[in-house]
Amino acid sequence: MTKPFQPTAETVTPFLFFTGKGGVGKTSTACATAVSLAEEGKRVLIVSTDPASNLQDVFNQEIRYETTKITDVPGLDAINLDPEEAAAAYREKIVGPFRTKLPDVVVNQMEEQLSGACTVEIAAFDEFASILTNKERTSVYDHIIFDTAPTGHTLRLLQLPHAWSDFLEDSTHGASCLGPLSGLAEKKELYTNAVTALANSNQTTLILVSRPDESALNEASRAAIELKEVGLTNQWLLINGVLSQHDENDTISTTLYERQQQALNLKPEHLESIETFILPYVPYELTGLKALKAFLKNDAYVQEDKHTELTIQLPSLNAIIEKVGSKEKGVLLTMGKGGVGKTTIAATLAIGLAEQGHSVHLTTTDPAAHLSYVLTGANVRENLTISSIDPKREVEAYTEEVLAKAGETLDEGGLAYLKEDLSSPCTEEIAVFRAFASIVERASDSFVVIDTAPTGHTLLLLDAAQSYHKEIERSTGEVPESVTKLLPRLRSKEETDVIIVTLPEATPVHEASRLQADLVRANIEPSWWVVNQCFSATTTTDPILSQRALSEQKWIEQVAEKNIPTAVIPWQPNLLTGDGLKVLTK
Repeated sequence: MTKPFQPTAETVTPFLFFTGKGGVGKTSTACATAVSLAEEGKRVLIVSTDPASNLQDVFNQEIRYETTKITDVPGLDAINLDPEEAAAAYREKIVGPFRTKLPDVVVNQMEEQLSGACTVEIAAFDEFASILTNKERTSVYDHIIFDTAPTGHTLRLLQLPHAWSDFLEDSTHGASCLGPLSGLAEKKELYTNAVTALANSNQTTLILVSRPDESALNEASRAAIELKEVGLTNQWLLINGVLSQHDENDTISTTLYERQQQALNLKPEHLESIETFILPYVPYELTGLKALKAFLKNDAYVQEDKHTELTIQLPSLNAIIEKVGSKEKGVLLTMGKGGVGKTTIAATLAIGLAEQGHSVHLTTTDPAAHLSYVLTGANVRENLTISSIDPKREVEAYTEEVLAKAGETLDEGGLAYLKEDLSSPCTEEIAVFRAFASIVERASDSFVVIDTAPTGHTLLLLDAAQSYHKEIERSTGEVPESVTKLLPRLRSKEETDVIIVTLPEATPVHEASRLQADLVRANIEPSWWVVNQCFSATTTTDPILSQRALSEQKWIEQVAEKNIPTAVIPWQPNLLTGDGLKVLTK
């Protein structure tokens, strides 16, 4: 049974951790909760460890690492930790001592190994662990709210005894995805106390934020199970953005409502046992105190938006198909966070190129049955082939290969640590990318469309391993020849087109911008941006969705200002399959 989310000082614990996939509304719900508790007269601190944090945008004031008082909210303070800055300091702590002792190429590779998402997360954990366990600091506040909680993977690594041993320093396999934690042995007590506080149900509540859609609910279920395994058992599920009413005469509004209800009725079984709350779908951006106060109370609020119409005209996917199709062959990579529509867009591009007469191979990490369903009814199958890569199977094979090599030198405890280390997102990306590389190598004189491509960090890590693995071994092992050949191809704009997919919302745009910066580090320049699921490109007359369309426009314009060709796709009322995908090119 679900109920409205209206937190009070009597119903919540001293520590609240908001977690969930990008774009579900972690920051806005955390900020609204902080304001609500402060209005009860409580002393509240909100701390963001989210790389895409927009605390300053929500509160309309500058917020940095120093404790900042929120204007017009007595009792509310905020800290905006910079995970990237913390990660840079973490890297220097690990790498610094070796700068004068090892060749530059080796030092550069060490830095790249410590440039992934896992390193950013452990650096952020170091920062909020310092806050969480500082009794002088915590005693000042009745509630401390953290925007973005650590993953179960990070917590499991911190709980393993070998995280604090010296085996990493002695091992020829080098650092883990978090770096040699033995270098931080002096923080063992700090981290242990932090993990203990997280697991204390009287002190801490983990709030799993989701949207009423299948992918977000599946991610919430996965996180709930993973975090419960490491002791975070006091969990709430907060489903944000539920459309409570709709205009029956508006196709867009009716379809969105029905999709949400279906997702809620079919949510993962594990979530049924978690206390669940809902927040309404609101048409306005959650910035400013008036909006935050109205949000949890479900009061009427109309955002004053300067936009009345989109000031620029942007093309559809057809522009990409025509541009890329002028070549004879090439690689297309669709990239972006989960839930932005990469698979649908990749399939549409593949069909469009095949209709031009090109030989096209489409591959994805989604199950083959799903991709087959998306392409059902397409009349171009004779020159369009598809394949699917099972990430689980690829990771298992890759992990087995690495552990087999490591077993020659590591003891049982060391192998346990390495096995956990290999469960990181970095490992999955490398394992899947190797499989992608094999497929691309098989294709010649054709187009290869890859749904879900590796990040710039993974490419740089593979490149470093390829060039320097004889000088310093890394647990990624030998790099296959297919990867060796593919990396230069991906860096060639003549051979490869990278397409970044996003939604017209703050977090997806911020995350896509970081993805672009990540690729540029790897000498890969995106060819296109695609802004997907835009209400502002539809004919909806629903009052809520029409106002939402206005709030989208500044994000569309922000993407367009990057001076990279940009296409816009309307929010689609129909589930698109086969030739129905062609509507996206209009």
